[in-house]
Amino acid sequence: MATIQKRGRLIAGVSADTMLLGSRNPLNGQIQGFDIEMLKAVSKAIFGDPNKIEFRVITTAQRIPALTDGSVDIVARAMTITCARWEQIDFSSQYYEAGQKVLVAKGSPVQKMEDLKGKKVCAPNGSTSMDKLKTFTGLIPVGSDTHTGCLVLFQQGKVDAITGDDTILAGLAAQDPYAVVVKAPAFTEEPYGLGIAKKHPEFVKFVNGVLQQMRTDGQWTTAYNTWLKAALGPAPAPPAAVYGRQQP
Repeated sequence: MATIQKRGRLIAGVSADTMLLGSRNPLNGQIQGFDIEMLKAVSKAIFGDPNKIEFRVITTAQRIPALTDGSVDIVARAMTITCARWEQIDFSSQYYEAGQKVLVAKGSPVQKMEDLKGKKVCAPNGSTSMDKLKTFTGLIPVGSDTHTGCLVLFQQGKVDAITGDDTILAGLAAQDPYAVVVKAPAFTEEPYGLGIAKKHPEFVKFVNGVLQQMRTDGQWTTAYNTWLKAALGPAPAPPAAVYGRQQP
């Protein structure tokens, strides 16, 4: 915490191409989205200014290495809290509950993952989406650095579908009029947390305090309505604060 304050800015690992969560606005060049709102609240709590953030664009697979080598203070990149990741880093309390779904071409008869047997399905390397994809028999997993990379492969006809969190797929569908997210219920639970290195437990406690404030004063709901409401419907109640390894 003292190091961050003395430096005068928070260094955050983010996505710049995950629409709705963390993506670069082509008009002003600013990175924006629901994940970014979480970081702005942390910056405001530290500095009294929501914009004292240095964004470092990283891939899905770079999230944990960037924290463990100290190149970023925090990661806000649609990062699911898992037991395996707890072994390597710490997490804030959950700030969103996503769920894995599948995106296909409009008019496709696909209703569930099992309908894609023999087909190529893309997910980012190092993601829980890829981990789950590999558990389905008969599908052909195809990896990419990012979900946007998967979208390029989908548009080129090199993969038949993309799997990922509902939040991320909603952003992809918004970019491609020929893509649609299958309406079936999500088949995983993906609790998002802010990633923080294990050697900074005091920062974890501070960030948890910021998130709790956001839950109670309406900031969380405002952020949801700004970025996710149009794609995912009205704001649910903010996710309850669950700390440490009580997380699923």
